[in-house]
Amino acid sequence: MAHTCKNCGAVADDPGHLCNPTDQELHCSYCDEHNVSINHVCKGKLSAMNYSCSTCGRVAEEEGSLCNPAEIK
Repeated sequence: MAHTCKNCGAVADDPGHLCNPTDQELHCSYCDEHNVSINHVCKGKLSAMNYSCSTCGRVAEEEGSLCNPAEIK
């Protein structure tokens, strides 16, 4: 299912790659919270992240999960 950005109209399969995705409910697998925002970064998630996207700011454990990865130092 593709998601659309409310701001710029960009489309992505993963809403985390969009700056303002259409409304949806997300579950955090790191802290088990429900209905978190797309930009949710809890303590558990933050400690596991190794990369951030220099385009949209999304964080990820693996480089391949981001469109423009930069190593978090």
